[in-house]
Amino acid sequence: MSLISSGLVVGVLVCAVSATAHSAVSKDDKPAAGPVIHTEDVDRFYRVYDAAGGRPTAEQLQHDYLDAGSEGLHQLAKVRNVTGVRIAENLARHPQVYSGAKRCIAVLPRVRQRLDVALGELVRLYPQAKLPPVTIAVGRGKPVGVGSPVTGLQIGLEALCATDWLNPDVEDRFVYVIVHEYMHGQQVEALVDAEHPTVLERSLAEGAAELATELVAGNVAYSVFAATTKGREREIETAFVADVDKTDLSQWLDNSTTDKPGDLGYWVGYRIAKSYYQHAPDKSRALREILEMDDPKAFLAKSGWYPGIQLQ
Repeated sequence: MSLISSGLVVGVLVCAVSATAHSAVSKDDKPAAGPVIHTEDVDRFYRVYDAAGGRPTAEQLQHDYLDAGSEGLHQLAKVRNVTGVRIAENLARHPQVYSGAKRCIAVLPRVRQRLDVALGELVRLYPQAKLPPVTIAVGRGKPVGVGSPVTGLQIGLEALCATDWLNPDVEDRFVYVIVHEYMHGQQVEALVDAEHPTVLERSLAEGAAELATELVAGNVAYSVFAATTKGREREIETAFVADVDKTDLSQWLDNSTTDKPGDLGYWVGYRIAKSYYQHAPDKSRALREILEMDDPKAFLAKSGWYPGIQLQ
């Protein structure tokens, strides 16, 4: 993977692994330019977790972790119903997810360095890019990540760390998912935050983010699809066409688990966006139009995509 370096400075994210079993994340340094990557919620969670011997109560998680957390954590709690009760329930069912997530703290400094490069490339290709803050926190086992032009980005450390099928390399996984969520920060709010999106609308919002991630970081977040869809492109996409106007997303989106891939809408949306980009004579303008898409039906019609299309 070849990434083109740029001078953009992203907020410092420094993680120190202590000699004990507890991995601590240092306070964020706030630079003069670029977004801040908040990690203090991870440190707070594992203080509560370790003090309780890995079995904190719902009340401890609510009062000592969530209520005392950052604005980004509060936003994650609001939009994805993260409560002390729900974290405690998931921790009881899947304790290995929370103990195992500590291993991912160690990769965060290198992730930060690679984000410097990828987001610098984003600014080079799309100079009007917005760089909202990122909050890395611990949640109820999902979501892996959420991004919005209004509320910034939130990444679930434990969920992303446990979702090995996204990418077997933990460092790659964090880089591509965070960049993917950054792309949602560039998109039209009405598309990203639609209350009842259609399959097409949501798939194109995600697929556009996937293509832009590939362009600036070298790969997509859902790299698993390259192998799992091979030879099935026409079959999958013909079924997609029949569902584009549905608001029941369950066959195409939000149906992954930490153990099993889903979300084929991301892949189809990516292929539609890639077809649009490859057919466009002006690639700079095409990227802008992909990120600023506000009429998915018109975008689809102009993309040149059809079920089973062969793309470069």
